[in-house]
Amino acid sequence: MEQFWILLAAILLATGLNIFLKKFDLPTAIGYIFTGIIIANILHLNVHNSEVLQYISELGIVLLMFTIGLEFSFQELKIMKKEVFFYGAAQVLISGLFFASLTYLLGFELKTAIIIGFALSLSSTAIVLKILNENGDIHASYGRKALGVLLFQDIAVIPLLLMIEIFTKDVSLTTLLLQTLMNMIFFFLLLYLLGHFVIDRFLQYAVTTKTQEIFLLAIFFIIFLSAELAHFFGFSYSLGAFFAGMLLAESKYKYQVEADLAPFRDLLLGVFFFSVGNRINFIDIMDNLFLIIAATFTIMLLKALLIFLILFKFEQKRTAFKTALALSQVGEFSLALFLLANYNNLLDNHWMQILSSIVIISMILTPFVLKKIKILADRFFKEPTREIKIVSTGLKNHVIVCGYGPLGKRMCEELKRRNFEYVIIEHDLALYEEALAKGEPIFFGNAAQRTVLESLDLKNAIAVVITFHNLEKIRLVSQSVLDLAPHAHIVARVRDEKEAKTLEDLHIKSLVITTQTLAKEMIQQLFYCTL
Repeated sequence: MEQFWILLAAILLATGLNIFLKKFDLPTAIGYIFTGIIIANILHLNVHNSEVLQYISELGIVLLMFTIGLEFSFQELKIMKKEVFFYGAAQVLISGLFFASLTYLLGFELKTAIIIGFALSLSSTAIVLKILNENGDIHASYGRKALGVLLFQDIAVIPLLLMIEIFTKDVSLTTLLLQTLMNMIFFFLLLYLLGHFVIDRFLQYAVTTKTQEIFLLAIFFIIFLSAELAHFFGFSYSLGAFFAGMLLAESKYKYQVEADLAPFRDLLLGVFFFSVGNRINFIDIMDNLFLIIAATFTIMLLKALLIFLILFKFEQKRTAFKTALALSQVGEFSLALFLLANYNNLLDNHWMQILSSIVIISMILTPFVLKKIKILADRFFKEPTREIKIVSTGLKNHVIVCGYGPLGKRMCEELKRRNFEYVIIEHDLALYEEALAKGEPIFFGNAAQRTVLESLDLKNAIAVVITFHNLEKIRLVSQSVLDLAPHAHIVARVRDEKEAKTLEDLHIKSLVITTQTLAKEMIQQLFYCTL
């Protein structure tokens, strides 16, 4: 009965904390971690005195790895080869070796130092991508660089898991590597045969029942079967779960799996974050508070510096700086590595709690850093000034398209098809060069700068189309346009009525509200029929 009340308190606390944290746009993972901390330190229930929670903690890691495997896409790797395999590999290797060396010099054993070093090289995929998607920066230059690095970090998880497996075996390295290689070959072969001859047919039978719960039971069976097979061959449960995700990601049932798991996938990941917080001893943290805070800021600063040094020779310094800030935190999978290292006696409880606290604080700081990333970038690196070279286009009755992202490209195609003259302004060098290669009338510059707008003959233009979605940028560009041409016809987009209201003072004539437009289009499609 007592366990039931503790469970009830945990659910209530997690819900209340996440409702409060959402007001500050903090991720739910932080709420689950804090719930674990409070339950452990106030109700005195943690994984050290509860065998059930120990299994739940392991289950959380298994589910975390499954979701990473399920969302893994080989197609994404082909499109972003440079960002993933060059920038990503360089970031993980250089940052990992740097932090491992630093940790070793601080007195840790070599194996422990390597695990800590490479764990600190990882960033938070969940938090960074979520915020970049929300603010529309996922299509910006720094957003693409961050995405590429994060994809490689997800791939790097596999050798990091194997590294922990290797470090826990008390045999010669050569023998261990050969044994590991043979076991891996047998594991992959068995998984391949099961995937192509058993699992696909098994899922087909589950689908024909047209019952969601049976299909979900089949999915969980596959996850746990793969995890158990990996454990049988000497690997971790989580590595097996990762390949289960990969297996299903390549199947025709991928999207059905994603859709069916969506309602409670994040909730299941919350179990893992809860288990991390549940292991933290608040008294030990308070005793080492200065060390934790100092170490957090030092690690984030050094990590950002390393990423900047890797990128700045190949990218604009401003892009390199923003990418470095976006990836400066330590990620959620670092928590899983510390937990696995602790399970295998490679990291003691004291240091696991300190390192976990560092990860948590860095994750809490990330949303605030990403919200202010443009302001921080402006203080150190101004927007590229290449636009000064622009000379008047001499155009009349043309359309100025601000931005050459996915929407900007589509707008240009339509304008071209309708025989409208147009000119594009883009400050992302990669997009600028892409458009230039296609022969588009594009200029490199910042659309919010008045000199650029004047050079594009704004006063003779029939309209200005703002294609990017960022309220601050829309406001800056619109204000500059209206200052130069008070009666200019501006077309911009916002997500909903709330965002539209924030731009009311600018009196933009054509403000497209995405939700309304999509609703109208979907209604038309709904009632459309061919006679």
